[in-house]
Amino acid sequence: MSSPHSAGRTGLLLAWIALLALPFLAPNEHVLFLGIQFLINLILLASLNTLMGWAGQISLCHAGFFGLGAYASGIASTKAGVSPWLGLALAAMVAGLIAAAVGRPALRLKGHTLAMATLGLNSILSVLFTQLVPLTGGPNGLLGVPPLSLPDDVLTTAWSTFLAAWIATGIVLLALLNLIQSRLGRALGAIAFNETAAAAAGIDASQLKLQVFVLTAGMAGLAGGLYVHANQYVSPETSGTSVSVLLVAMVAIGGWGRYWGAVPAALVMTLSPEFLQEAQDAELLLFGVLMISVLLFFPGGLVAVPGAISRVCARLLPNA
Repeated sequence: MSSPHSAGRTGLLLAWIALLALPFLAPNEHVLFLGIQFLINLILLASLNTLMGWAGQISLCHAGFFGLGAYASGIASTKAGVSPWLGLALAAMVAGLIAAAVGRPALRLKGHTLAMATLGLNSILSVLFTQLVPLTGGPNGLLGVPPLSLPDDVLTTAWSTFLAAWIATGIVLLALLNLIQSRLGRALGAIAFNETAAAAAGIDASQLKLQVFVLTAGMAGLAGGLYVHANQYVSPETSGTSVSVLLVAMVAIGGWGRYWGAVPAALVMTLSPEFLQEAQDAELLLFGVLMISVLLFFPGGLVAVPGAISRVCARLLPNA
């Protein structure tokens, strides 16, 4: 009999192999680009879900770390001629280093005070992205960012970007799966449940919270690096405080503290603008109604919907 750990890794592997078929099935590059955006959103939401759902730390600066990664890789590529592939590593490093610098004092706070502190950090970053015009392009954004491409045109740019996002997202999801199924993951759960009791059990709560904060910030930075090279552009609007609030809402919609919850959340976040773009001014209203409906009728998030349906069917058809 296989262990739950190996079963989880097997399920992730099968899902990821199946996802690799998307470039072959996509009717055009727009659909392929949506697949790339889905993978980027999946990194963002899976990392934030780990920080909030498993470690119990409220963060409203995840979009800020995303922006840090995007601008770090974009500026390095456009201003210093750094390879976009190296820029992805730089994006994760810069976001992680900033998180390490601000995380130790910030994570001493708890609850709504921590949320306000991280929101303030996101606001500071948004101002810097707007005001550092020689580096960031200011409100107009950073233009002319080179794409992720392979030498000698081995693959098209869209294909290269998809493969980069596919590999990066697979590594992130596997790393997070190993984390939450490890002893450290159980320690994070103990901290989220009762930090005082966890400390009494010998868990260094402050150090562990800082480590997961830095790890998830680095993952957000990596997502930002992928975004800037996929779009060849980034602006301050992509990392504003409203985006951080949206990410928190999407984590709740997908399934707070559930490993696979980031998948339906990333799908909704990627596809809702496509379906609601005709609504224009009503887009935000419709999205709010959807969010409230999900949280009211499926408090476990969208990931719990199949289980809820199966339980209803079992009650209605007990002998089926």
